[in-house]
Amino acid sequence: MTEQARAAAPGPQPHSHGTQRVATAGIPMTGAQALIRALEESGVDTIFGYPGGAILPAYDPLLDSTRVRHILVRHEQGAGHAATGYAQATGRVGVCMATSGPGATNLVTPIADAHMDSVPIVAITGQVNAASIGTDAFQEADIVGITMPITKHNFLVTRPEDIARTIAEAFHIAATGRPGPVLVDIAKDAMQSPTTFRWPVELDLPGYRPVSKPHAKQIREAARMIVEAKRPVLYVGGGVLKARATAQLRVLAELTGAPVVTTLMARGAFPDSHPLHLGMPGMHGTVAAVTALQKSDLIIALGARFDDRVTGKLSSFAPEAKVVHADIDPAEISKNRVADVPIVGDCAEVITDLATAVRAEHAAGRVCDYAAWWSSLETWRTRYPLGYETVKGSLAPQFVIERLGRIAGPEAVFTTGVGQHQMWAAQFINYENPGTFLNSGGAGTMGYALPAAMGAKAGRPEATVWAIDGDGCFQMTNQELATCVINEIPIKVAVINNGTLGMVRQWQTLFYNQRYSNTTLAAGPGVSSVGGAEPRRVPDFVKLAEAYGCVGLRCESPDQVDATIEKAMAIDDAPVVVDFVVHQDAMVWPMVPAGVSNDEILAARGMRPVFDGVDDE
Repeated sequence: MTEQARAAAPGPQPHSHGTQRVATAGIPMTGAQALIRALEESGVDTIFGYPGGAILPAYDPLLDSTRVRHILVRHEQGAGHAATGYAQATGRVGVCMATSGPGATNLVTPIADAHMDSVPIVAITGQVNAASIGTDAFQEADIVGITMPITKHNFLVTRPEDIARTIAEAFHIAATGRPGPVLVDIAKDAMQSPTTFRWPVELDLPGYRPVSKPHAKQIREAARMIVEAKRPVLYVGGGVLKARATAQLRVLAELTGAPVVTTLMARGAFPDSHPLHLGMPGMHGTVAAVTALQKSDLIIALGARFDDRVTGKLSSFAPEAKVVHADIDPAEISKNRVADVPIVGDCAEVITDLATAVRAEHAAGRVCDYAAWWSSLETWRTRYPLGYETVKGSLAPQFVIERLGRIAGPEAVFTTGVGQHQMWAAQFINYENPGTFLNSGGAGTMGYALPAAMGAKAGRPEATVWAIDGDGCFQMTNQELATCVINEIPIKVAVINNGTLGMVRQWQTLFYNQRYSNTTLAAGPGVSSVGGAEPRRVPDFVKLAEAYGCVGLRCESPDQVDATIEKAMAIDDAPVVVDFVVHQDAMVWPMVPAGVSNDEILAARGMRPVFDGVDDE
């Protein structure tokens, strides 16, 4: 990958600390002015925020900035998810800002979400005056204490002279090593007090030295195991995207001929069209991907963390497999599954070095032979492809999402909420490029899709950005449509409207004897009006969209799908919301029920794959 391509690829970008700008020394200004100036020098071009009393000193000089665009959201949660979407789509650090107390606590969910998915964001919050901290002052909350378990690091700044350095350190920490959220809480009087601004600043981060270069001995041992294995799998996680290592991954995969599986957070890291790709593993992964891991004799885990959604019952996961585990974060290695060969390092460097070591093995006559393995893999892939049922007279959600992916094309960016629509978007859209599928994987945050799409579009205005959302998720953050309209951010939203909390209803159907406790929403199909002539829509998403100044469309039958999507695609000057009224009992398959072995995977309801006669030795 060229340096130019590497810089353009999604993933945390190196932080310059202002070294590309002329050094600034000894300029008198307030702490608030120093904050805005430090953000400018850190390369920030967009902030998503919401003002209030404690952060107000920062908003005054922000008005004078010609380098930073502030986008006024309608809820602080929207600001946090927008910063995450911006970061995931662009590879730059996302920035959000809120006031103290409830403003800051409204950022907790998106901060936790970014922490779980290793997304580099900096959250800036105002705090009450330093002398009032700890007195239960008006709108005081210990946001540093609250967010300590869900940030990579956080700071409480009470002196104006510390503001610029802290901002530089926050960006450095967020973007380097394993990326993650950093919170900077600044006392109001520190922003109001005079200081002297200097840039660049000297970072003071003793002990923070992330390892990027892997150990050569571990690389050689991993390469030896790869060429000796009979049933290897490249288990690719989101760390490969964070490291901007997709080109290197393709080289390694094609060099070895090993099958590749990409997790929910790694969709797009390896082209779906590539013959080596078996799809997504996990609870709703493909039969081929899940079974390949389960029957493997070597798992090469690259930037993945062996989370429960992938492993199923951990004690029964891949019982015959040895594990090579590469990760930038040493705490992840052997946390869930013991690694036979642990490799600490940046995935781009790890994969590059692995390819070099494998070539050395080949040159010495030790060549991979996976012919028998691929015979089994092709049998599983052919016998159990992804599919879905259609019900006459209704619209299948999988069909909607499949057509949306085809019509929007491989360059489009898709965000999702959480639940059935998220899994269908992961399954039925073919991802060919990195940075085109953004979702809340670890935290599973309802309300993520719309503000994340807003952030992605703000960061990449040239891209077509679709938020695929459920009717439940959409109602948690749809107020950000107003933000999109006013700030001319023309995202497109596909509401997969089944009138219910779909994934929870699926579990109630399968595991709770169809007792649908509090999962039916007062909207969509199956809820009749008093006269019975028209469905009762609470809310009516088309009218809601129009009330916000968006274009509202509705689609209720398969023959309308393509035309509706194409109509939405043709609108570039306003946000579009499409209400796709779909069948409420559609389910996500395949499925590994929670807490059981991946051996118990169901290809469809009541249908367990049969592997008799398949040579997996």
